[in-house]
Amino acid sequence: MVEFLWAPFLACLVLTAIHVYLGLHVLARGVIFVDLALAQVAALGVTIAFLAGHAIQSEAAYWYALAFTLGGAALFAASRTRRAPVPQEAIIGIVYAVSAAAAVLVVDRAPQGGEHIKQILVGSILTVTPAEVGTLALLYAPIGVLHWLVRRPLLEISFDPEGAGARRAVRAWDFIFYASFGVVVTSSVRLAGVLLVFAYLIVPATAAAALARSARGRLLVGWALGLLVSVAGLVASWTWDLPTGATVVVTFGVLVAAVAVALAVRAGARATRERGVEALRGPSVGLCAVVGVAGLMLVLVPRMDHWWLDWLEASVPVAQTLFLSADERETRRDTEDDIRRSVAELERVRAMQREAQWGTRPVTDEMRERMRQYLAGRAEIVAGDRLVLRTLKARARARQRWWLGVPLLVLGAGGTLWLARRRPAT
Repeated sequence: MVEFLWAPFLACLVLTAIHVYLGLHVLARGVIFVDLALAQVAALGVTIAFLAGHAIQSEAAYWYALAFTLGGAALFAASRTRRAPVPQEAIIGIVYAVSAAAAVLVVDRAPQGGEHIKQILVGSILTVTPAEVGTLALLYAPIGVLHWLVRRPLLEISFDPEGAGARRAVRAWDFIFYASFGVVVTSSVRLAGVLLVFAYLIVPATAAAALARSARGRLLVGWALGLLVSVAGLVASWTWDLPTGATVVVTFGVLVAAVAVALAVRAGARATRERGVEALRGPSVGLCAVVGVAGLMLVLVPRMDHWWLDWLEASVPVAQTLFLSADERETRRDTEDDIRRSVAELERVRAMQREAQWGTRPVTDEMRERMRQYLAGRAEIVAGDRLVLRTLKARARARQRWWLGVPLLVLGAGGTLWLARRRPAT
């Protein structure tokens, strides 16, 4: 695994190093979607280059994208004014929408337009080469040095715009920021795609802003979180054979959720220490309301997706089998055994098929066709067995609606009313 993932991991480190720092500025300025806007402008430039006959990964396409991005950077720098009647975020949104629509119009005239858009969105970080990583690092190093040399005016404009506006030429410094930011985005999107670049820019900086106060502390925390997510996302992608870019982005989402839960728990613990059990009243009302709504939905629409009940039945199978007859339980058990055997057989034949595709297992054309037909037939059998399980599940739901739904509805509604009417202790 290491021999395949070390180059993508280094690319993720390079992205983390530059994007977390820029993300701190983006959050402080309140221009959250400037990355997406500039990335979309760059994508429009690549699309026009593609329509002109240049390959997506060619040098010509890169310079097209960079020229468009610098134009967007100049527009954003010029649109930043104090007490402007139109917020800068509105300008950013308009640029994004128009660039996206223009790219769609251009792609409509280009062959394989859908594949082109997909490549721009998700990138190809898994196939990155060491040479590409080195080129990216050499490009970002002088940009990092530039930002270090001019850190004082840029930090003042980002974190104290009112005070800096009276002392500095804000538009000139803004152009330096947006121009360097545009170079980074153009180069990163070419390698990793729009979604992954946006995640590296915003998510670590957002989580760091919630965990640290100073700019230096946020930078260090953001770098640490970016490193952690890069490792976790790449390992998860390799383990479960998932698209790498999308997996890393989802891992960033998990990180944000974990930070939010941790902060909520910490705030709840602090409130409990200060106010006692009365601090738990609000969350308790919410929990009772959720229980009541879950019971009500089970009573009214037993055939809809009840995820909490699916999770309960997966963890404790008796939660479903208790509501099945003896014959239905036996049918369920036999069907699950059949599905396990069929899935194992499908995996075995699919492994043979992959070996044949990669040339590690010599097979004849007749054998290929027999494997294809066998997989199709076995898949139909599995689909039939799963239909049986869905039928049994529907029968259990029809009985659970009364034996589970009604008690949950009464418990949740009663608890909500009691807690809402209960007077706090004085």
